[in-house]
Amino acid sequence: MSRALLLAVVAAAATAFAPLARTLEAQGKVVRAPQLVVMITVDQLRADAYERYRQHLTGGLVRLYEHGAVFTEGYQDHAFTETAPGHASLLSGRFPVHTGIATNAHGVNTRDAPLLNGRPGEPGASPFRFIGTELIDWMRAVRPDARFLSVSRKDRGAILPIGRAKGDVFWYSNSGRFTTSTYYADTLPSWVRQFNDRRLTRSWAGKSWEPLLAAQSYAEPDSVPVENLGRDYSFPHLLPRDSVALDTAVVSTPFLDDITLQFALEGLERDGLGATVGRTDLLAVSLSSTDAIGHRYGPDSKEYHDQVLRLDRFLGAFLDSLFKLRDSTRIVIALSADHGVTPFPTLVSTIEPNPGAKRVDMAPTWAMTRERLARAGIPDSLVTMDQNILVLQTRALAARGFSADSIALAFARDIKRVNGVARADLLSAMTRMDTTKDAIARRWLHTLNPASDTTRLAVTFTRHSYYAQVVYATHGSPYDGDAHVPIVIRGPGVKTGRVKRFVRTVDLGPTLAALIGVKPTEPLDGKVLREAIK
Repeated sequence: MSRALLLAVVAAAATAFAPLARTLEAQGKVVRAPQLVVMITVDQLRADAYERYRQHLTGGLVRLYEHGAVFTEGYQDHAFTETAPGHASLLSGRFPVHTGIATNAHGVNTRDAPLLNGRPGEPGASPFRFIGTELIDWMRAVRPDARFLSVSRKDRGAILPIGRAKGDVFWYSNSGRFTTSTYYADTLPSWVRQFNDRRLTRSWAGKSWEPLLAAQSYAEPDSVPVENLGRDYSFPHLLPRDSVALDTAVVSTPFLDDITLQFALEGLERDGLGATVGRTDLLAVSLSSTDAIGHRYGPDSKEYHDQVLRLDRFLGAFLDSLFKLRDSTRIVIALSADHGVTPFPTLVSTIEPNPGAKRVDMAPTWAMTRERLARAGIPDSLVTMDQNILVLQTRALAARGFSADSIALAFARDIKRVNGVARADLLSAMTRMDTTKDAIARRWLHTLNPASDTTRLAVTFTRHSYYAQVVYATHGSPYDGDAHVPIVIRGPGVKTGRVKRFVRTVDLGPTLAALIGVKPTEPLDGKVLREAIK
């Protein structure tokens, strides 16, 4: 930067901050930067959950919603509403098309970063596909000694809120212990080993998950055979006595959220996060029990209801402990989710009307397409399906005299005849659509690069419809039921109240950066949520 330009920037900053400084000085106030940012991501928490269960909530959710900035129209504004792309967008301020994390399948798992002390067959994980920076990188640009801890039940839930930074990133292994991969360390820290030695999951051996409240507190029926593949779909849910089976079974109960929060507090205290004046640290906690329970029982279930009630209590206990360890006036807390969830297509939903929901089978049409291509001399490797995406090796096809777009359009014509398919669009065609009104096109373009040499066409099912092969409740569509998530911010400098306008989870990263006084180090898709800032 030239000296003249540098002086101009400094002068502009001084001019901008002078009125605020004079006002604070006149009021005798001193602004102290937050010493800790806490990002809480609740996997699969629908945006409507708080209002649905409000009368029974008494803990952490109430404290965040009633004393924070609440954005009621917050969305994961991309097409594949899954765990990996959702977590990657929250603190990076960028859509999947720019983070490189478009789906779970193309997320974090790799053989190049094996787990420490995991069970045989558990996949390794690292952020090797992630592109760009995140909030922690912007914080370290100001204070290189800024610390962070990121924890989750899932590898992608722990890794992707941090990006490529190396440090304390831990997740739950099927061995019943928290672990990490060789991308981050060669051995586990002593405090992690000590926590694991407590074997907290074992306290649930042979016990049952029972409803937190009396039966009349739940409007949902407790005997719905479509839930949990038709097995164990009523309370109480008995946990196995066998320790190996228990380590896996506890994942589908509320209690692993409690253990994850205890682990986070232990790490915060041992690592000294938020304890140094003049330095802001980051704690990222991803809670996955809501996702596991939602997949098994669906968002209409008594189990989902009970999970949110328990989550509320666990968060309340977490906040109580956190505020004993650290000054609450120096902590900014954000709450959001990586995605929502769609009701079972075979169940009449009480929370989201789903008439016309289908189970969509694309396999016969795809088989017919492959046969036609084979007769034309096109090998399987040049045209493939990746979830709902038609992938074509454009250059190789052109070398053989074939047009990739012609193949894609022929497939689109056939697949749109399948019951439950709403549309099949060339990505190049979506760039000419009005994405301010067409949310489906906008979300696909926020996920996939239309200039790609391979990705050509996206298939969208009708609203509430599932893959025929999926027999559990799920998410992943570009519709609002999967995209609509909570966005809540509480802490010093935050203006309390509800804001009802369309915002995106990519707005969260730049907003937190503004609250703690750091700047993103690259262009972002998200914008600062000014309504959240006093």
